[in-house]
Amino acid sequence: MTARTEHEERTGESAPPPRRRGRHPVATVVSVFGELLITAGLVLGLFVVYSLWWTNVLADREATKQGHTVRDRWAGGPGALDTKDGIGFLHVPSMKNGEVLVKKGTDTENLNNGTAGYYTDPVKSDLPWDKKGNFTLAAHRDGHGAKFHNIDKVKTGDAVVFETKDTWYVYKVFEELPETSKYNVDVLQAVPKGSGAKKPGRYITLTTCTPVYTSKYRYIVWGELVRTEKVDKDRTKPAELR
Repeated sequence: MTARTEHEERTGESAPPPRRRGRHPVATVVSVFGELLITAGLVLGLFVVYSLWWTNVLADREATKQGHTVRDRWAGGPGALDTKDGIGFLHVPSMKNGEVLVKKGTDTENLNNGTAGYYTDPVKSDLPWDKKGNFTLAAHRDGHGAKFHNIDKVKTGDAVVFETKDTWYVYKVFEELPETSKYNVDVLQAVPKGSGAKKPGRYITLTTCTPVYTSKYRYIVWGELVRTEKVDKDRTKPAELR
């Protein structure tokens, strides 16, 4: 039989259960703050996954769809080049990014759909078939297709090929600029400043953000046209792409 307490002997009533101590206010605040940090971390993690992975998935799907539209239009037979849905495809083997549809303009709508765009401002781009000038392009480095993610792998001497309905334009990289101000529009000039080019020619300029996962600066690659090839009925790729 359990021994009775002094309270029970005196009053004949059972002793009240021991009172539980309340939680210290500081401990409560720390606990709530910790939970908020965990929640914030989960939200941030999901945002990173969305920004750097899911946007790539969506952009690649859309770019593939748009690319098929352009090729279907090309397959329609002879006729003037229709540039409404895109002017052609960029191929840069050292970037390992497959083919990249190129459209008019560097606005968000274009670039976020996994394509590259040629500049219309602040310096208007020349086009590959122009007799002289600078074909200037931009694409995302991270997220939204990240078509220029591996731009740092492109080195002097590498091939850059642009494909249109009836012509392959083969360029050779002659200079890279790993970092410059995003306000440096001189890199887009017909004779691009900073590239070492001294006279008018037929150039191509690739631009994107740097460092990776930021948009603080711009990374630039310049190439010069070395030859063109007519597209045959089988669309046989030039040697640089085989």
